[in-house]
Amino acid sequence: MEFYTNSPQETEALAARLGARLTPGTVIAYRGPLGAGKTAFTRGLARGLGVREPVTSPTYTIVNEYLTGRMPLFHFDMYRLGSAEELFDIGWEDYLDRGGVCAVEWSENVAEALMGAVTVTIAVTGPETRRITVEGGLGLADVEL
Repeated sequence: MEFYTNSPQETEALAARLGARLTPGTVIAYRGPLGAGKTAFTRGLARGLGVREPVTSPTYTIVNEYLTGRMPLFHFDMYRLGSAEELFDIGWEDYLDRGGVCAVEWSENVAEALMGAVTVTIAVTGPETRRITVEGGLGLADVEL
């Protein structure tokens, strides 16, 4: 599925609609350049999951946990990791076992560990415009902005 958004607010609104449909154990693998809107997308996912606390980038912490929604949201930043092995070293399997949603920025750095993930690719097509491609089985045919 391909979507276009014209502001960070529209990106968040789209992601909120997607987040409302997520089920426990879903892994979201983000692809896109620095500044494309991956964290904005995660803010929307969090809203769709009912998370009440502010969502921030996990750049320096590697993972941020949000536990106030209808299921946990684990927001990862894999920019500093060099391999899937390092992901397993920080407890990846434990996060998967906790029955939440794992949203992974810079997923290409740990692609071997994310088989079966829903892939969200965010391309910058203008100053505020984004082309967002969602691949994987979420049954999103009726999602509209």
